[in-house]
Amino acid sequence: MATNVKNAGSVFIGNYSCESAGDYASGTNHTLPTNGYARNTSGVSLDSFLKKITFQKLTKKGIKTIGPAIELMAEAEQLFANKNAVTLRLKNV
Repeated sequence: MATNVKNAGSVFIGNYSCESAGDYASGTNHTLPTNGYARNTSGVSLDSFLKKITFQKLTKKGIKTIGPAIELMAEAEQLFANKNAVTLRLKNV
């Protein structure tokens, strides 16, 4: 049960909510600025020291809607396990 979670970066609820969705499309992410992007975007801030847990749940309609975009982005980054996590879910809807 999600209410029992005490420590997590992000919690993915249900069969259609995969980490790839969080990485690419559903709102939350775990990226840090690299390649000089720290000049115009933040990494660590005061907000970083607050404990937060995000929750996300995708429905069949949700994964159908954003799944193809996630697959394209994951493939462009050559992160094929991320793409496959979505592809497998799309085959089952």
